[in-house]
Amino acid sequence: MPDYPSFLSETNQVEPVPRRVRAVLAGETVVDTTDARYVWEWPAFPQFYIPLADIRAGVLVDEDGTEETPRGDVKVFGLRVGDVYRPKAAKVLGAAKVEGLDDTVRFEWSAFDAWYEEDEQVFVHPRNPYIRVDVLRSTRSVRIESHGVVLAESSSPILCFETGLPTRYYLNRTDVDFTKLVASDTVTSCPYKGTTTGYWSAIVEGRTHPDVAWTYDFPTREVLPIAGLIAFYNEKLDIFLDGVKLERPETGMSRKR
Repeated sequence: MPDYPSFLSETNQVEPVPRRVRAVLAGETVVDTTDARYVWEWPAFPQFYIPLADIRAGVLVDEDGTEETPRGDVKVFGLRVGDVYRPKAAKVLGAAKVEGLDDTVRFEWSAFDAWYEEDEQVFVHPRNPYIRVDVLRSTRSVRIESHGVVLAESSSPILCFETGLPTRYYLNRTDVDFTKLVASDTVTSCPYKGTTTGYWSAIVEGRTHPDVAWTYDFPTREVLPIAGLIAFYNEKLDIFLDGVKLERPETGMSRKR
């Protein structure tokens, strides 16, 4: 588990969201609030809890279900907009066990077609206000290898520093040996960088190592310098920085080799 601020190590931490939050389904705005709460159900990232009063009237459908949660007992609702129905999409807290969460709703993120913070779309989950992402130009030498075979080498990488993750090294396409890579259909999204537009697997000594590299052709503006560049998973490959082999970090990707 990555390291996060110590005061977020406890679940059920609640903080106000200073941004306008909206959620859209079937072309209709269902959620529109400036009074959302961040709730850390686990330390990595928060969820939005939305005041019941800021949800479009008539869209919640009582499914006659209840669940017990650490934040209090919830009633389970479906979500209906026109002909579109998303079952078990919402959990409504009445009298919460956690201060500040009375009469709020926790939606399944995937129940909506899109979420927005202010006027910018957010992917996968709310952005953690304690995560920082910086991208910096560098002239350090970076070499990517798989079982001794060089896949890429650069002296002009872009380094991406993201709280809780290992440094990612984004390289120019001209620095990558695409004869040893094959494109895959994988697509992933990140709340801080956007949606990938390409993944590659490595073919080394007749063996396929799936999804070791990726690119964002249209990243979020905060990380715009990585647009079109190629990054490789530190967890899956050997990365040499200024000639020194880096240790492979342990993350959720470490088990997907």
